[in-house]
Amino acid sequence: MQTRLPGGGSFWLSAGFLFTVALVVGLLLIFFTLFRFLRRGTSTDEVDAPPRPSQAGETAFASASVQAVIQKLREQERELERLHRVERERAQQTERLSLAVTRNMPTGLLLVGANGLVSLANPAAETGLGCGALQYRRYTDVLGADTPIARLLTQCLREGRTFQREQVEHFTADGELRQLGVTISPIAQGAEKVSGALCLLSDLTELTALQRQIRLKESLASLGEMSAGIAHEFKNSLATVSAYAQLIQQEAGAGETGEHAAKILAETRALTHVVTEFLRFAKPMEVDREPVALGALVERVVAETREAIPSATFSTEGEYTQVPGDEGLLRQALLNLVRNAAEAAIAGGPARSPVGGSATPAHVEIRGSVEEMAGRRLQRIAIADNGSGVPEGDLQKIFLPFYTTKAEGTGLGLAVVQKIAVQHGGSAEARNLPGGGAEFILWLPAQPAPPQAVDSRATGI
Repeated sequence: MQTRLPGGGSFWLSAGFLFTVALVVGLLLIFFTLFRFLRRGTSTDEVDAPPRPSQAGETAFASASVQAVIQKLREQERELERLHRVERERAQQTERLSLAVTRNMPTGLLLVGANGLVSLANPAAETGLGCGALQYRRYTDVLGADTPIARLLTQCLREGRTFQREQVEHFTADGELRQLGVTISPIAQGAEKVSGALCLLSDLTELTALQRQIRLKESLASLGEMSAGIAHEFKNSLATVSAYAQLIQQEAGAGETGEHAAKILAETRALTHVVTEFLRFAKPMEVDREPVALGALVERVVAETREAIPSATFSTEGEYTQVPGDEGLLRQALLNLVRNAAEAAIAGGPARSPVGGSATPAHVEIRGSVEEMAGRRLQRIAIADNGSGVPEGDLQKIFLPFYTTKAEGTGLGLAVVQKIAVQHGGSAEARNLPGGGAEFILWLPAQPAPPQAVDSRATGI
C-alpha cells in the first residue's frame, strides 16, 4: 500500500534544497566558530583586539564557499525542474496519443472494472451498442442483466474466463437487432485477482445479412435446377389424374363414387396450385429496372388489403422514395407481407385481449424510412402487427420454401418475398417486437440522391 504525501514534486525539491543549504551554512558556522576559538588568546587584550588580516580572509573564503555551494544547488534544482517538466510533457503526449487511438478505433472498446462500472468506452462501442454515455455507468444497467454480452462480461469478471470471436445478438434501445462479434479478456492483478475486463466489439450485422443472402441464392439456384427436371412430369401426372377423375364423376353421377371423384378433383386442384406457386418461386425472374414510387405503391397495397380484410385496421407513415425495380414484383412482395401481418393480427386476437377488458383491434402499421448504410442508400419498409408474434424457433426458418405455420399455407409466400427482395439487390428479415407482435422489414436499394446545385458565388468559383 502506497501513501501519497501532500504536495507535488516541486514542493519536495524546494524543501530538500533549503534543508541542504541550512545544513551547509550551519557546518561552516560551527567550523568558523571553533577556528576562532582556537586562535583566540587567553588575555583580555587579545580578545578586545581587532581581527587580523588573516582572519578577514578566512571569513571571505568561508562566505565564498557558501555562495558557491548555493549556486551549485540552484543549478541542480533548475536541472531537476527541467527534467521533471520534460517527463510530464512526455506523459501528457503519450496520454493524448492513447486517447486519440482509442477514439478513432473502428472496433468498439469497453473497459469494465471489477465493480461493474464502465471506465472507458470509445465512440465505436457506443455506436455498435446503440447507446451513448456509457462511461461511469454499470454495464448491467446499460446492456441489461440478462443479455448475451452482459452474461459474458459477468463470467469474465467472476471466473477470469476469456471469450474469443463470440457472435451474439443485441437489441439496441430502439429495438434494432444487431449481430455483434465479441472478444472479452480479463485484466488480472497478481496471480488470481481479476480487476476488470476488456471487451472488443465488431458490428457484423451487414456481414451476417450478406452471408444469409448468399446462402439464399445458393438455395434458390439448387431449387431452380431441381424444379426444371420435375415440373413438367409432375404437372402432366396431375392433368392425367384430374382428367380420369372428371370422367369418373360424370359416369358415376351423384352416388358415392361421384363424391370420391369430386374429392380427387379438389386435391388435384390444390396440388396444382402448390406446383404453380413452386414454379413461380423457382423459375428465374425477369426484373424490369424502372423507377417505382414506393409511397404510392404502399398506399395501393394497403387499400387492396383493407377491402379484402375489413376486420383489420391499417396505418402508414414515414418517408418513401423511388427504387429501381419491377413494380409488379414489388407489389406482390408488399401484398404478401401486409396480408400476412393482417391475418396474424386477427389470429392473435385472444392474446391481445387484456384481462377483464375489451379486445384490442387487429392493427397493421407500415413505416418507411430512407437510410444510409455502408455507403448505400436504402429504402426500409417495416410492416408490424399487434398479433402474438412468431415463435422463436421459427424466426430463422419462415423464409425457407415450404416452411409454414398455417394449416392451409403452402410455405412459399415469404420465400417469394425474399426472392423478390434479393432479385432487387435487397433483403427481407423478421423479428418479434418487445411489446408483442411481429415486424417484417423489407430493404431495397433506393435511387441515388440527385446532385445538389452549387452556388458559384457562395463558393468563390
